[in-house]
Amino acid sequence: MSSGTLRNFIDGDYVEARGDTGQDLIDPATEEVYGVSPVATEADLDHAYRAASDAFETWGQVAPSERQLALFRIADAMESRAEEFADLESQDTGKPRATLVADEIMQSVDQLRFFAGAARNLEGRSAGEYLAGHTSFVRREPIGVVGQVTPWNYPLNMAVWKVAPAIAAGNTVVLKPSDTTPLSTLRLAEVAAEFLPAGVLNVVTGDRGTGAALLEHPTPQMVAITGSVRAGMEVARAAASDLKRVHLELGGKAPAIVFADADLQGAAEGIVAAAYFNAGQDCTAATRVIVHESVHDEFVSMLAAATASNARTGGPREDGVLYGPLNNANQLAHVSGFIDRLPAHADIAIGGRRQGSRGYFWEATVVTGLRQDDEAVQREIFGPVLTVQSFRDDAEALAMANGVDYALAASAWTSDHTRAMRFAKHLDFGCVWINTHIPFVSDMPHGGFKHSGYGKDLSNYGFEDYTRIKHVMSRIG
Repeated sequence: MSSGTLRNFIDGDYVEARGDTGQDLIDPATEEVYGVSPVATEADLDHAYRAASDAFETWGQVAPSERQLALFRIADAMESRAEEFADLESQDTGKPRATLVADEIMQSVDQLRFFAGAARNLEGRSAGEYLAGHTSFVRREPIGVVGQVTPWNYPLNMAVWKVAPAIAAGNTVVLKPSDTTPLSTLRLAEVAAEFLPAGVLNVVTGDRGTGAALLEHPTPQMVAITGSVRAGMEVARAAASDLKRVHLELGGKAPAIVFADADLQGAAEGIVAAAYFNAGQDCTAATRVIVHESVHDEFVSMLAAATASNARTGGPREDGVLYGPLNNANQLAHVSGFIDRLPAHADIAIGGRRQGSRGYFWEATVVTGLRQDDEAVQREIFGPVLTVQSFRDDAEALAMANGVDYALAASAWTSDHTRAMRFAKHLDFGCVWINTHIPFVSDMPHGGFKHSGYGKDLSNYGFEDYTRIKHVMSRIG
């Protein structure tokens, strides 16, 4: 799969879209058109869902060992073509090409291999006589056909997070990637088709309306989305009318709480990396620094210095670049709007501007002087912008950290183990890091609370979300 005029991938092969509407693919680093992606019609979605339904009749009965082997082979094929996947991902997103294989492609390989193992590690209550004269046991089964929508910030990673557990559990999938980043997902479907029966994984491209139609279609028994809170609420409302199962991974507004006893230099460098990687387009990115008042000014100076030294933005082939452009023109306008609307009591310590006149580049930015109810503290910016607030004591730090609608991730930076464990308990977030921020492992769950959604990606918990539980009871006497 390369740029040009794309096609959907349905029932094991590329097929022409039924309609004649397309949308330009824009290089975020140059703003040049490099391809056209079809907007799938209702007929395209019907075709994809028929293929997935037909494939489920056999794939849902395949032994876990066969599903495991297929996923291992897909992972091996992706690893052998890692450079190609990185080229596609960099074209779509503008990400630094030099680090993509290590930072993202190999992460997807590892996640495929993890879920290959999960396919043969089904959990359930031991068979036993929980009622006299009767034996009970639990069957863990695939759900059926799953509809999925993935975002533009990590196109390949997010596709694997959705596809791998669903397929490992025996489901079949119809997936729509973001309208701005379809290349690597289509290539994933093409590679997977070498090892999966036709129709197990289908990919259709399109716009927001396509995504809504895919999730509202009567066929899928479950729908899953990684996206905005607005999109998640729309999906939940639509799914409720048909009682579909729903998996939502939505936004974040992650606090990084820095105590006076922390390694301040290490915290500044770690938070800068966690804030600006991928241009801050990460739901778990460090976005809100909450620092003790006694070290506030010192720490702001450290953040600004670390930002200046370590957070350079530039084109995908430039050397020494931490992050590339924002993904699209709308996102550039979204980020710049937050800066334009900053209140008079806010100060910009560094950055705060678009970089250059071509491409969607935004300078790494640190904003101080903000209050808890300010827009930049409460709403998701999803760009390379850090806000800084100060706190007086532990109770205030906890209240400020928890005082947003999002609850995906947080970090606490301290040398006091007791305090760290107390905050790990009381921080109302799905992931809490101590003296670090943003590392992931395939073995541990990812997912939040409140407006960050529900359901887990990664880990056995993510796998189990794509299964259903059946109780079987047999009379024995």
